[in-house]
Amino acid sequence: MTPEMAFARYEEIRAHLPVSSHKGQAKPVSGIDQVMDQTDAFVFDAYGVLNVGDSPIPGAHERVQQLRNSGKSLLVLTNAASFTRTQTTEKFARLGFDFAPEEIISSREVCETCLTDIAPDGTWGVMAPAGFEAAELPVAAVALEDTPDTYDAADAFLLLSTSDWTDVRQEMLRASLARNPRPLVVANPDLVAPRETGLTLEPGFYAVALRDQLGIAPVFHGKPFPSVYAAAQARLGDIAPQRITMVGDTLHTDVLGAQAQGWNTALITAHGLFAGHDVTGYIERSGIVPDWIAPSI
Repeated sequence: MTPEMAFARYEEIRAHLPVSSHKGQAKPVSGIDQVMDQTDAFVFDAYGVLNVGDSPIPGAHERVQQLRNSGKSLLVLTNAASFTRTQTTEKFARLGFDFAPEEIISSREVCETCLTDIAPDGTWGVMAPAGFEAAELPVAAVALEDTPDTYDAADAFLLLSTSDWTDVRQEMLRASLARNPRPLVVANPDLVAPRETGLTLEPGFYAVALRDQLGIAPVFHGKPFPSVYAAAQARLGDIAPQRITMVGDTLHTDVLGAQAQGWNTALITAHGLFAGHDVTGYIERSGIVPDWIAPSI
């Protein structure tokens, strides 16, 4: 999928995304150090901002350290749902970042808190990464693989990771839900994610397809939806929303969701969804206008 295709798909599902009346000025800055005087807390997206795939973005370590040394509160707010809380912390350490566990919030972490409210005694069928273990979740779970009966036996579905997902498995999930509608919870609403080889399709892409095909109403946790921003705001304590800056690479997730919470936003353009593209046209077409635009943090 190309950036243009991803943008167009986000626009097609716009009616299902949060609404914000706030528009920034899209002021160009060389880096987010230029907005330190207007910000008490920086909240970072991961992919396209701190890293691309398994590679840290040049200069990101130094910028994070500069902000920390300046007394700014820092959080990572990531839609990456393949990893447990411990694994996520370890991943950022491998990338060379010194974020403490309490400085990282994943959409999966927030999502897991809602599972027992939806199907506390049932078995969840999970779109899971390789190596997934059912004991990772607070509910009974089984990975969705290539056996149709597994899909039909599930009481609810949880979408975590597309790393092992296939078109065949997607069709089995679609057919099972068509026969017997059940709750569908999505821990990563992203349609795509930037990696070293290009954009990959993410759980949100497949969830939206199921919604279009079946008329179901998936429950989403992750940017741009409010539950993860509420978790971040709680973690930041009494810092006013207008003193928080969300730093992300995607208009329809990072920027839109943060603006709906009254936060400031900085769009990063050189490494993520819009790498190699002029973002001006995308901003004009979507009407989602960040406060600042920077090539990198």
